[in-house]
Amino acid sequence: MRVPLSWLREYVDLPATETGRDVQAKLIPAGLEVETVEQLGADLKGPLVVGQVLTIEELEGFKKPIRFCTVDVGRANGTGEPQEIVCGARNFAVGDKVVVVLPGATLPGGFSISARKTYGRVSHGMICSTDELGMGDDGTHGIIVLPPEHEVGTDAIELLQLVDEVLDIAVTPDRGYCLSIRGVAREAAIAYGRPLLDPALLDVPAPNAFGHPVKIADPFGCDRFTARTVTGLDPEARSPIWLRRRLQKAGMRPISLAVDITNYVMLELGQPLHAYDRSRVQGTIGVRRAERGEQLTTLDGVTRTLSAEDLVITDDRGPIGLAGVMGGANTEIDDTEGTTTEVVVEAAHFDPVAVARTARRHKLSSEASRRFERGVDPQAASAAAQRTVDLLVLLAGGTAEAGVTEIVAPAAPRTITIPADHPDKVAGVAYGRETVVRRLQQVGCDVYGQDELIVTVPSWRPDLTDPNDLAEEVIRLEGYENLPSTLPRPLPGRGLTERQRLHRRVGRALAGAGYVEALNYPFIGEAVLDQLGLEADDPRRRRVTLVNPLSDEEPALRTTLLPGLLGALRRNDGRGGHDLALFETGLVFRPTGEEPAAAVLPADRRPTDEQLAALDAALPRQPRRAAVVLAGAREQTGWWGKGRPSDWADAVEAARTVAREAGVELSVRADQHTPWHPGRCAALYAEVDGAETLVGHAGELHPRVVKAMHLPERTCATEIDLDLLQRAGEGLLQAPRISTFPVATQDVALVVDRPVPAAEVEAALREGAGELLESLRLFDIYENAEQLGEGRKSLAYALRFRAPDRTLTVDEASAARDAAVALAAERTGAELRS
Repeated sequence: MRVPLSWLREYVDLPATETGRDVQAKLIPAGLEVETVEQLGADLKGPLVVGQVLTIEELEGFKKPIRFCTVDVGRANGTGEPQEIVCGARNFAVGDKVVVVLPGATLPGGFSISARKTYGRVSHGMICSTDELGMGDDGTHGIIVLPPEHEVGTDAIELLQLVDEVLDIAVTPDRGYCLSIRGVAREAAIAYGRPLLDPALLDVPAPNAFGHPVKIADPFGCDRFTARTVTGLDPEARSPIWLRRRLQKAGMRPISLAVDITNYVMLELGQPLHAYDRSRVQGTIGVRRAERGEQLTTLDGVTRTLSAEDLVITDDRGPIGLAGVMGGANTEIDDTEGTTTEVVVEAAHFDPVAVARTARRHKLSSEASRRFERGVDPQAASAAAQRTVDLLVLLAGGTAEAGVTEIVAPAAPRTITIPADHPDKVAGVAYGRETVVRRLQQVGCDVYGQDELIVTVPSWRPDLTDPNDLAEEVIRLEGYENLPSTLPRPLPGRGLTERQRLHRRVGRALAGAGYVEALNYPFIGEAVLDQLGLEADDPRRRRVTLVNPLSDEEPALRTTLLPGLLGALRRNDGRGGHDLALFETGLVFRPTGEEPAAAVLPADRRPTDEQLAALDAALPRQPRRAAVVLAGAREQTGWWGKGRPSDWADAVEAARTVAREAGVELSVRADQHTPWHPGRCAALYAEVDGAETLVGHAGELHPRVVKAMHLPERTCATEIDLDLLQRAGEGLLQAPRISTFPVATQDVALVVDRPVPAAEVEAALREGAGELLESLRLFDIYENAEQLGEGRKSLAYALRFRAPDRTLTVDEASAARDAAVALAAERTGAELRS
């Protein structure tokens, strides 16, 4: 909403010294987002005067038409002689009054005017257009031709109101009343403590039976309709300069007198209006829902097929307008022919939801629909109609007919009961009853009661519906900046859940291991699942589809974290970051297809525990997961030595890093699982609720996936279920005991068949070594058919033994080692390598 400061001053007696910046500083704390203050004419300097064209000489021999004019500017040039000016425009004639800028002046943009020779003549100034004066769009983009009544030599800067300040306000959806000068003036009056000169306080005649006939078939869609008729309009009358300039400053283009007046009143009072050419309206004006398939050509020239939900204005022929959105072309006031002498003015109040849906359905947003869908003051309709009639009579020489049509659906005023100290409790500030009552009355509320206040909400504030809304108004007007900064006091025993603590520990551990967190949108499409190579029956293809997705290409909730992470890796690689290690933790959504339909919960009371449980049962399973992706170098080459690229082992180690935060030791086995490489994929197992459970996968991605997703070669990834790890863990991590006794190290090399997983050998060694084993590490894998035999491999482990209360003897360490080797031999067929 663009608000000229000169217009605002008509309704609020602002201090004369207040600038637009000062008003902005007052309105922003009150909750109005004043984005900019535009300084119109800030660099404009005269002389800029009204002139009359005396002669026009057409200059020949140039590529474009050029005219040499003499213009009477009175005594503005100091001599009284005609001013000689060269001009290329052709939309003016001899005798026209125009705007002339004389040498020594400066136009907007710092353009200085001086006498100069051009096209073989000397031009002493310029005849100005709207563009050159920065006046905004008037639909002509030509020379300004003024009405003949303006005197030659008059200061055009004041006449055209070229110097002003305009506040550009981003009005939020709950503050629809501020889409008007009246609404902004109300806020300014409160901010400055000045009275409001309400432009809606007009004497309006009572409705009678002589007005234009109106029939409302849908009183819910239209609860108020006012119709007034003005006859005897001068079809040649044009909008005066002050009216055109106010529309231009507010960002609207002047069109014709009748249309300009309805737009002016809409900007002034916030009530959209529509003017019909009475001669083109046939019979009774009605309001109803459209019939499916009906058609209407709107003012923009587009023929639209209507929906049964559209609210339309009709006459005896059918639809003549989309209610609250745009009028129809068949009743348009056509000033090009100059035949409109009788006008029917409509001021109505339409259902905000119906208007919003119609505007979106037809992709037809208008100034009227923007206001109706945010809430228009229904009590302002009759005043807006009266204001429009008054201006038509004043500016077009019309006569207002005595007939007044007003149809109103009965509705009681909205009241809210609120404890007088409720704003105090919400804000944590002792405002007191007097302050609460005063602030609510400034908003426009009627307030009664002592400890329990009964508040009648003003008609222009449909957003005030409950006590918290009223408390917010009090806090807003008292100043958000005056609220103390106080920390909430949590109840004892509250804090993060174990799930939340694990989530945070995992994030810190991965960041400490060199991974960078990448947060991605939780949406996926079918295409990325195809790129991952998932089979048609893969559970990850069973998705939850959104009714209103942000993007049609990603209409479903993710079933895996990998698509978002791999997309982030691809973008970073494409922008020059080739050595990448990214991670993400978050929810995935895994429906089974057997979830029951969700029931609609009651809105008038708290749902029962059974209803909430049924609602939870209708939700898909939402496990929390962690995922990492790697590409490029894992260790950089430098003076310290040679680096190395990331590989599948780094992905497995990332999974172990995550598991350690839950106090879980993973069991790693070879596996084949899309989208990983079949020979470089590890299945990750942990003991969950007494049973070995698959908790994730890690390894190198399949080359086909890498190619399809345009990823770097040998990209690796891990995805692991944090909820399963939490169940497998032992709750709170216990700090390890640090023994003061020395460690005993024993190395063993075991020869096993090549298919035997190293994890099975390791598990047997751990169990066989007993409680004295502190750590076990695989440090070498060796394969040589000549020394070991065909299909055999050697696994070398370093075993560290330590006792918490004594120094181990060589015999004790050797006995523990032999026990470990014996159990490994029994379970895996391992042989001690000589």
